Amino acid sequence: MTLVVHSARYFANLGDHVMPIRKFGLVRDAIVASGLPSEIVEPAPATDADLLRVHTEPYVRAIATGEPRALAESQKFPWSPALADAVRWTNGGCITALRLALDRGMAGNLASGFHHAHADHGEGFCTFNGLVVALEALRTQRPLRALILDMDLHYGNGTASLLASRPWAHQLSIYGNFYKANRAIRDVAADRAPDTDNCRSIAVPAGANGEAYVATLDAFDDAIDRARPDVILYQAGADPYREDPYSPLDVGHADLFARDQRVFETARRRGLPVMWVLAGGYTADVSKVVAVHVGTFRAASVSAPP
Repeated sequence: MTLVVHSARYFANLGDHVMPIRKFGLVRDAIVASGLPSEIVEPAPATDADLLRVHTEPYVRAIATGEPRALAESQKFPWSPALADAVRWTNGGCITALRLALDRGMAGNLASGFHHAHADHGEGFCTFNGLVVALEALRTQRPLRALILDMDLHYGNGTASLLASRPWAHQLSIYGNFYKANRAIRDVAADRAPDTDNCRSIAVPAGANGEAYVATLDAFDDAIDRARPDVILYQAGADPYREDPYSPLDVGHADLFARDQRVFETARRRGLPVMWVLAGGYTADVSKVVAVHVGTFRAASVSAPP
C-alpha cells in the first residue's frame, strides 16, 4: 500500500501560467485510475508556527495579505487569497507526508518541495520551502537528521540557503540548470553551485542522455554516508524530461522511471524511510508531466513497505 497525501485545496487558479498547478489533482486522479494499491491521506494546512520556524514574519505576513505586493509575488505567481490558502495546504502536505514516512516507511506528497524558497522571499514558483518546513515541524517532536535528494532540473538554491544554519540536514542536488537571483542558468558549465559541508551538488551537462543522468546517482550512497540521516526527502522533478522547455538534457520517461527506482531501492537497501514530493514539469502537453509523476508513484509502489 503506497501512501500519498493530497487535498483539492492544493489548487489555486493562476490564470494562463507556465506552472500547471492543476497537475496535482491530475496526478491524484491518474493514481486512482491506475488500480495500484494506494491510500490517499488528507493533510492539515501549515500553521503560522510551522512557517515561522523557517520563514521571516514579514514574508509570512506578505503572503497572507498580499502586501507589499512585490514580496507577495516574489515567487513569480500572481498573488490572491486563494494562492495564500493553497500554499499553506501544500506545505501542510509535506509535513503530513514526512510524519507518515517516519512512522510507516514511505509516503509521498502530491505537490512540490518548493526548493527555491528562501527564508525572507520566494523564487521560481516556490513560496514556502516545504522540505525544510516539514523537517522543522517534525524536529519539534524528535531529534532528526535528514538528507534531501533534489533531482529537479534546477539547483535547489533556496534549500541550500536554509540549510546553511541547519547542519543536521544535508542536500545532494543533481541539476541541469543552475538557479540564482530568481533565474535559471541553462549552461551549468558557465555558473554552478559551490559545495559546502552539508550541501553538495552535481551539475549534469547539456545533452546528457538518460544513462549518464541516472549514473549521477552513484553519488547517493556517499551522500548518505556523509549525512547519516534518519530519513530521505526526495524531490522527484519532471522537468529533466527532454521535451520540457527548460531542459537541455536528453532524458525520457523510461530514464526518469529508472531514476526513481534507483532512489527508492537505495533507500530500502540502506534501511531509510523516504518522503517524496513532485517537482517541476512545464511540458506543454501536461499529460506527459503527469506521466512522469505517476512513474514516481509506480516506482515507490515497488519499494513501499507491506
